[in-house]
Amino acid sequence: MSTPTPKKRRWQLWLRDLGLLLLAVVAIQWWQTRDAASGMAPPLAGRLLDGGLVSLESYRGRPLLVHFWATWCPVCRVEEGSIDDLARDYPVLTVASNSGTAAEVAAYLKQQGLRFPVLLDESGDAGRRWGVRGVPASFIVDPDGEIAHVAVGYTTGLGLRVRLWLAGL
Repeated sequence: MSTPTPKKRRWQLWLRDLGLLLLAVVAIQWWQTRDAASGMAPPLAGRLLDGGLVSLESYRGRPLLVHFWATWCPVCRVEEGSIDDLARDYPVLTVASNSGTAAEVAAYLKQQGLRFPVLLDESGDAGRRWGVRGVPASFIVDPDGEIAHVAVGYTTGLGLRVRLWLAGL
């Protein structure tokens, strides 16, 4: 048996490290979503900041992103532009968790130039029903109302688009 060349050995180590990193990411994501809702999406209804009434039933028949976030969350700030862009192409319902009054959240949205629909969850009750233990938390709900995917923490706009597309198949 021959000894691997230094270049081949470097690639083997790189692939091993990449595999370990991937395993760690999957394990962390599993741990963060262990209490998240699954199966049929829990009820979510109320008055949006713009005054309109909303419920999950009104989104039946198409995939939906339900995105829990907070104005005080730095990771939420990083991805809010992606969520706003996504809301132009797909149904998106965001839930502002423990972020202040309707006036405070509306002022934040205006200041940031965001236009996505927002349901206020001042008490955190909606988040608890959905098993949200940290924000941001993204739920992809399929056209039949089943939760197809859950992610906690930063998620790319492209990643959410792909998951929404897959949920619609």
